[in-house]
Amino acid sequence: MMSLQRFSTLSAMLVTALAPAAFSQTYPAKPIRLIVPFVPGGGTDLIARILSQRLTEPLGQTVIVDNRPGAGGVIGAELVAKSPPDGYTLLMGTPGPLTINPALLAKMPYTLEDFAPIALTTISPFILVVHPSVPAKSVKELIALAKSKPNSLNFGSAGQGSVAHLAGEQFKALAGVQIVHIPYKGGGQSLTDLLAGQLQMVIDNLPTVWPQIRQGKLRALAVGTKTRSALVPEYPTMAEAGVPGYEASTASGLLAPAKTSRDIINRINRDVLVVLRNPEVRERFVAQGLEVAGGTPEQYAQHLRDEFAQNARVIKAANIRLEQ
Repeated sequence: MMSLQRFSTLSAMLVTALAPAAFSQTYPAKPIRLIVPFVPGGGTDLIARILSQRLTEPLGQTVIVDNRPGAGGVIGAELVAKSPPDGYTLLMGTPGPLTINPALLAKMPYTLEDFAPIALTTISPFILVVHPSVPAKSVKELIALAKSKPNSLNFGSAGQGSVAHLAGEQFKALAGVQIVHIPYKGGGQSLTDLLAGQLQMVIDNLPTVWPQIRQGKLRALAVGTKTRSALVPEYPTMAEAGVPGYEASTASGLLAPAKTSRDIINRINRDVLVVLRNPEVRERFVAQGLEVAGGTPEQYAQHLRDEFAQNARVIKAANIRLEQ
């Protein structure tokens, strides 16, 4: 006859072995918090709110958007990295807090390994635009102009170490040109000065400059993605236009704290893909100049590793520094 002590030990082992499976079957049992590491009203916030509204149905629980801005997205990302790995606190991730700041700053409260990627959700292509006064109708003509007059052209960005800054530095390195970087405290002022002719060019998110391109206020030359964008297929890629190896875009995706159950990661991934296939959701993203992504957690993890490596190379080559 089994002793009471042995029975208790076996029971505890059985509960421990079955706990993840049992928990994942009941997940989610309460509302889920989706952390947006930026202020309300921005592009990342919009993506999160579209997803949260639609995820509520397949998950069977409310998904609440919680904006936690500060330190270039680091504050919100750190909150998620240090949350319990139970699937109830997720991150709306973007390059800034995930693959730029960790490569740029010497001291960070987390690394990529502190997150469990769930799914890549959208990609915002970058596009090179110039003011109409610039006498260049193609990327090759722009490069020739820049080489003939070193440091006579300038480009703006949302600030030192921003995605647009790295996009411009990558262009300078691969095209072999000398163009002056003008950092601003936000992308809005950079665009204002570009429209006024005080800047000659920017390489920025398509949604940011698309209205001005359509109105003829800016001239688009090429997109930064590896392949032509389905949103603006008439524009060549940078590689096609004469800058091989160039790639710049802003990708967003969902992440959970590291050590979150694989069953929970798979469950959320499955429901995210269902939402991304919804025609209405796709239309809303396309209307914002965003390409719908998707894929497995492994594919998103690889995307983040590749993005981090590329950003680290650009930061080192351009000697970009930020004070801490």
